[in-house]
Amino acid sequence: MSSTSRDPQVVVEVLSEALPYIQQFSGKTVVVKYGGNAMTEDTLIDSFARNIVLMKEVGINPVVVHGGGPQIGSLLEKLNIESRFVNGMRVTDSQTMDVVEMVLGGLVNKSIVNLINQSGGKAIGLTGKDGAQIRARQLKVEHQSPEMTVPEIIDIGHVGEVESISTDLIEMLAARDFIPVIAPIGVDDKGNSYNINADLVAGKLAEALNAEKLMLLTNVAGLMNSEGEVLTGLSTAQVDALIADGTIYGGMLPKIRCALDAVKGGVNSAHIIDGRVPHAVLLEIFTNAGVGTLITDAS
Repeated sequence: MSSTSRDPQVVVEVLSEALPYIQQFSGKTVVVKYGGNAMTEDTLIDSFARNIVLMKEVGINPVVVHGGGPQIGSLLEKLNIESRFVNGMRVTDSQTMDVVEMVLGGLVNKSIVNLINQSGGKAIGLTGKDGAQIRARQLKVEHQSPEMTVPEIIDIGHVGEVESISTDLIEMLAARDFIPVIAPIGVDDKGNSYNINADLVAGKLAEALNAEKLMLLTNVAGLMNSEGEVLTGLSTAQVDALIADGTIYGGMLPKIRCALDAVKGGVNSAHIIDGRVPHAVLLEIFTNAGVGTLITDAS
């Protein structure tokens, strides 16, 4: 850290800028999807845990939803279990689902819980199966080639989508000053487990909790226009237009749709933020500039 950044006047200015945001968001819920570089680089891991603890200390209720795709892939490789993908989604048979549950619900989840606790917080790790919080159904994947008259339905196994979310357990934990850390595993009415996209779980959970904010950490600077410039404050109508004209496409599209659906579902704002930036969560919440793309329902 440079001497300039430790200057008392600079510290005072930073705290002064953060004060109105702290006052505005105290008592509110913020759902943070944690993944990407922020989850694999030591300095970013440490800053993320401290960010979450600080949010709790100033009266905000953070709820963390995490992914773990690279970690799942690594263990599958060690076990000599082949990874296959359809439309970017991992084909998940019963054997693969066992690995998913071990990695997401065990290794990754408890690692995040430990990091937050080591930073002074009180985190508790959960999966969507605990208390049957996340009811899931199997995701139906359609594939259609030009010569096909109707699309075929591809069975990719234990890959699910959110059917419903119960928030009682999460709200109870938050009220008792715990920080819920949730692995995106759901369960159906027959007890079958499903691996669900973490962005999707975070978005649906933010809606169910009537959250103030949904924050999706990514490995890019935010949503960019055709000139490579980051688009900051966008309305849902502007995002719809960017999807329609093809500015938003490819891998960013599902993440943007998730954020868009959350805002349309009642979340006050959604943020696509650059998880490669240290303290990205705090910078986005407590500074005027932010570090990503903000989406609101403002006209």
